[in-house]
Amino acid sequence: MDHSRTLFEPDLTEVPAGANRRAFLMRSASIAAAAVLTGCTAEEKAMQVAAAAPRPQANTKMSPELDVVKKSNGPVMTTLEEFYKVGPGPSSSHTIGPMRITYDFYQRCTKLPRDQLAKASSMKVHLYGSLSATGKGHGTERAALAGVIGKEPATVDPLFLDNLREKPDQSFPVKLGEKNLTLSLKDIIYDAPKGDFPHANTMTCKLMGGDAVLYELEYYSVGGGFIEWKGYQPPKKGEPKYPYSTMKELQEHADKNKLSVAQVVMANEVAVSGKSEADVNAFADKILNAMVNTVNAGLKAPQGVLPGPIKLKTKAGEVYKRAMEDRYQRQQGLGVVSAYALAGSEENARGHLVITAPTGGSAGVIPALVYALGEGGRKLPREKLRDGLLAAAAIGYLCKHNATLAGAEGGCQAEIGVASAMGAALIAQASDFGHQVVANAAESSLEHHLGMTCDPVAGFVQVPCIERCAFGAVKAWTGFMIASNEIPANRRVDFDTTATAMALTAKEMNSKYKETSEGGLAVSLVLC
Repeated sequence: MDHSRTLFEPDLTEVPAGANRRAFLMRSASIAAAAVLTGCTAEEKAMQVAAAAPRPQANTKMSPELDVVKKSNGPVMTTLEEFYKVGPGPSSSHTIGPMRITYDFYQRCTKLPRDQLAKASSMKVHLYGSLSATGKGHGTERAALAGVIGKEPATVDPLFLDNLREKPDQSFPVKLGEKNLTLSLKDIIYDAPKGDFPHANTMTCKLMGGDAVLYELEYYSVGGGFIEWKGYQPPKKGEPKYPYSTMKELQEHADKNKLSVAQVVMANEVAVSGKSEADVNAFADKILNAMVNTVNAGLKAPQGVLPGPIKLKTKAGEVYKRAMEDRYQRQQGLGVVSAYALAGSEENARGHLVITAPTGGSAGVIPALVYALGEGGRKLPREKLRDGLLAAAAIGYLCKHNATLAGAEGGCQAEIGVASAMGAALIAQASDFGHQVVANAAESSLEHHLGMTCDPVAGFVQVPCIERCAFGAVKAWTGFMIASNEIPANRRVDFDTTATAMALTAKEMNSKYKETSEGGLAVSLVLC
């Protein structure tokens, strides 16, 4: 041990306000012991002790005025293009959502009256709640700046965001009508992490004229890349051909009309979106191709270290190589599916383009299964993969409708748990099983993620997020295997019951475990 380093000595004279003295001193002593064992410096361990102090509980209740809340009272109206979104990682709610928000605000500002724009001098973006608490680890400020200078999530070059991380002092011109502004990361403000916000992921965007606010709008990144704003009115849509708000209702339509889950979803997609089946299939192919590209890119990427203080080494390529060398075939299958999920998730952690399925944090799960069922394994025909994607969407729709997709609202059960349930449904549908097996497979996978916390270390979507994608993919396959080999009618727990349980668990979960990096691994893992 290097005795020249200063060991941590806790200050026992001052206990934080509101803290239990005995509990605080015991925790401080434990952290000091960890400093001795790990060889951390006093300064490094002081940061850990600061994190140990109790903090006011964040408000994670959603305003009843949000459309995402109101929609739970009617039939599912979500469409594929709303659900599966392409954008930069590492988070749908903290990266893609904020970029969509600031891009929307930028577009609105370009349409303001000329005399109002003539007074403009700057634009400011304020981040609140979970966006403020963990935004730096998610690159929220870079995503928000990209949007406000006119870049969209689906087309932004990830290298632009990488360059912004390496050179944060850059400034960029923004043209609003005849007015030219200059913006930088200093215009993205990490505001209050605690407060009575309409949603845990709240933002305000302001067009400024000196110290005066010329135009302002409050936004909410409600999970899965979906966004709303104060006074939001959802776009007009057609009525679903087979309206459902529960799995039970969906299955009743399937039974009555002799349809698969995928066929019910396709019929509603056409009715609600107004698109043709050919258009829907074309979009599904675009998403499937993007998923395959994500896995391929992750597998081919050289081993390296991901951005951020964790200094996490990538391993997808190495896990794949060793899995393929495994002499036990069944074990090899687990290894390659895990490698595919790690590949997609590592791409997400790099900030490269991924697909929300349902979120960025869970972006390795569905692509891994698509790849395993397609070119990386069973080589199922494209139409089977499309059907699987539609069935997976039905599970995601129902979880969004009756619970949540946001880690900031429901913990990781809402991200990896939902992704795993979607994956189980995808496998079952692509393998031509009936709607009961699809529902049972999804239920099983979701059930065994209930209570999973969202506790990203240092606010980065790396630990435990990357490996969780691998476990989510494997558990999806486990859920499918159980459901496809049992007597379907004998399952005691149905999907709707489990989705309700997830919603209840989300409401009762401590806010420390809702993407705030204030509990679990985020405080127990010592970074030196």
